Amino acid sequence: MAAYQKLYHSGELEERIERVQAILHSCELCPRRCHVDRLRGETGMCRTATEAVVSSYGPHLGEEAPLVGSRGSGTIFFTHCNLRCMFCQNYTISQLGEGRLASKGEIASMMFSLQQRGCHNINLVSPTHVVPQILEALQVAAGLGLSIPLVYNSGGYDSVETLKLLDGIVDIYMPDMKYSDDRNARRFSGVKDYPSVNQAAVKEMHRQVGDLELDEHGVAKRGLLVRHLVLPNGIAGTEGVVRFLAEEISVNTYLNVMAQYYPSHRAFKIPALSRPLTRQEFAQAVNLAREYGLERLDGVKPRSLIRLL
Repeated sequence: MAAYQKLYHSGELEERIERVQAILHSCELCPRRCHVDRLRGETGMCRTATEAVVSSYGPHLGEEAPLVGSRGSGTIFFTHCNLRCMFCQNYTISQLGEGRLASKGEIASMMFSLQQRGCHNINLVSPTHVVPQILEALQVAAGLGLSIPLVYNSGGYDSVETLKLLDGIVDIYMPDMKYSDDRNARRFSGVKDYPSVNQAAVKEMHRQVGDLELDEHGVAKRGLLVRHLVLPNGIAGTEGVVRFLAEEISVNTYLNVMAQYYPSHRAFKIPALSRPLTRQEFAQAVNLAREYGLERLDGVKPRSLIRLL
């Protein structure tokens, strides 16, 4: 049984919904703290008021192996974001607003449909700014019989206070750790204090769910899974990220060191970001993770095959 089922049956899920909705009157849902009244139609950095905007949903076979399993991860892509990454590969969704308004009933139907189609989990992509809407939909979906794990798949710029309201609801946290350098976060994602905010959020996520647990088929049941996109020219600060995970979270952290960077959105205009990642840069990032004792690396070749090219 997924974690949220217990809170649904006890009535606490409804209480959590009331608490998180109250935040929208003067929104402090994320670290941006825009203080707009979203319940009256005002919007801040996330450009979202009372209803969530959904770009698409469906089984996804391109996610991390423990989420995909044999039947796919049931993704729901929410439109907009609280970051402004100049290299975002989904910028038509995150920046340009591609998608349509979706009521709580519609989102609940998406969730239940994904379960009926055999997906191993409900994967909420870019959920940070729509936590109240997600919980409202979850209340409906749990009543319909939704019972598969809930994945919180975020850019990692999350408020610890909001995350605490998700304790006992989210089964699997999958945050990005984009930077370990504040200056690069400001320059390339338009956000202040990303490393400190991100690290505090990851600590809270791990406190709630612990290291990633897999079933007998290698499918994720509960825990923390971290994504780190390696950027060219060392911009992401990989060593700082893997050091933090190894020393302050757990050497058993499941980490996806991502090699798929390519110039997108505005990155072509930024010399440091205007080229793809090299094989050497990716190999260096993987080797750094291993030097700090992190061995649960998603999709990475065996140690003997990683070479600096």
